[in-house]
Amino acid sequence: MSKQALDEQQLEQFHQTGHLTVDRLFDSQTIQSVLDDLVIWSRDFLKSLSEKERHWYVEKSDDETNRLRKLDNPAFHRESFSELGTHALLVPLIQQLIGSETHLFFSQVFMKPPGVGGPKPIHQDNFYFGPDDLDATLTVWIALDDATTSNGCLHYCNQHQTEVLPHVAPKDEPFNLQIRGDLRNQLDMHPFPIKSGGISFHHGNTPHFSAPNLSERPRRAVAFHYLRNDARLINSGLSYDSAMKIAVH
Repeated sequence: MSKQALDEQQLEQFHQTGHLTVDRLFDSQTIQSVLDDLVIWSRDFLKSLSEKERHWYVEKSDDETNRLRKLDNPAFHRESFSELGTHALLVPLIQQLIGSETHLFFSQVFMKPPGVGGPKPIHQDNFYFGPDDLDATLTVWIALDDATTSNGCLHYCNQHQTEVLPHVAPKDEPFNLQIRGDLRNQLDMHPFPIKSGGISFHHGNTPHFSAPNLSERPRRAVAFHYLRNDARLINSGLSYDSAMKIAVH
């Protein structure tokens, strides 16, 4: 397995825009093994949910179908995701972008099922994380299915943001933190479709969102969130369990 590296043009793009897409880093066999495990975990997790937890994890829809919206901390709970988040093809790229001494402190699977997968409003990850150094976080978003403009690919702002903007959340959806309306309307957002096995890296300050899945195809993805070891989360919008962090070498 050859060591991967980002070239100077890719590094410059990341520093100028706050994001970078790398096509097909992982082969189809690697992704399929993760998807196979996800099917098993999703089925078991759905059976275990309380009525209160369903509001957090299950998509709102007009039918009686119970379809998961997301799963938290897959890298901690499932070996297949832990191996993906610390994969030898991925780690050198993370080190190029934020440094060699890092750990994976949080991860999520976004299910976005066909027809009912809802949007994720424009937000900045650093509002959720609250690091003491805004350059110390990195999100690695891996497409498990092809992510297209019709099934909810990521949209990014192409101008690097130096600050974290004010966020708000709907009263009944505290998990849907989003940039305040008057500010998000000023952002120029662009779609970035990506094939299964491809990766989108983004800085913690980068505004991004995903549209609803209006297609008949799933749009599953996993987001791994990394923090340099010399930084701390001091003002987080949500809580993160330090016992679930994973060293990245």
